[in-house]
Amino acid sequence: MSAAYWLVKSEPAVFSWDDMVKAKTTDWSGVRNPGALINMKNMKKGDRVFFYHSNEGKCVVGIVEVAKTFYADPKDEKSGLVDVKAVEKLPNEVTLATIKTDPALKDMVLVKNSRLSVQPVTAAEWARVCKLGGVK
Repeated sequence: MSAAYWLVKSEPAVFSWDDMVKAKTTDWSGVRNPGALINMKNMKKGDRVFFYHSNEGKCVVGIVEVAKTFYADPKDEKSGLVDVKAVEKLPNEVTLATIKTDPALKDMVLVKNSRLSVQPVTAAEWARVCKLGGVK
């Protein structure tokens, strides 16, 4: 079975791409939305994930990889965690404005349900955002 693709959001003032790089690997915590938790439960080790700066910047800035699948959050019984590790920074950030105006990305969950903090990305959307971001 092939890897799936995802997008996770973080406010840069709380946990930025630079923080992710410094951490190398971290648990992705604080998710309480039922839909986002379902998406996290569906993540598999090795899946690739866009790291998105929300609120400030509103752009895809990097790529992380699922390092450990969903497990219970010892600090919050209503939540759970996955571990992610930094893979690479996008040479060019891909803004929400760019995504919204690109016909190939018009059906992306980020456009349709922008508030969801953990969301699936199709293979075609992944390839398009990587191309826009300068990822080979």
